[in-house]
Amino acid sequence: MIPRIWIRWLYAVTIAIMLLGMSMVLMPGLAREFFSLLFYFAPGGFQARYPVEANEYILFAHGVLGAVMLGWGVSIFLVIRGPFRRRDSDGWALLARPMLVWFAADTGFSFYVGFWQNAILNSVLLMLFAIPLAATRSCFREEK
Repeated sequence: MIPRIWIRWLYAVTIAIMLLGMSMVLMPGLAREFFSLLFYFAPGGFQARYPVEANEYILFAHGVLGAVMLGWGVSIFLVIRGPFRRRDSDGWALLARPMLVWFAADTGFSFYVGFWQNAILNSVLLMLFAIPLAATRSCFREEK
């Protein structure tokens, strides 16, 4: 049996991802300000550095990214609710493997383009999943 604390932890992190994604779709200006603070350590960082057309594209990109995050969160939620909670043989891998692929690709690209701050954000998110995944790994090795 998987301890409830880890299921609840994973649900909470996943719901936070979905809410962040939804806010990026519904309030892309707020997302732009968050990332301005993250990348440039100042509000309005994007607006100050880029022309209007670029800022319009940044708003669009944040909305698209938010939609992807919302969909990704729904997928994670369904995996937790289904195969992970049931301890299906692939339930753990369905969470861990895509998370590692996302982390490697996103973090590698973040360093490549010089936005190390995003790599730190990614590392925090990875740890929020890694802790319960590490704690539950043995639950998927036991005989059911």
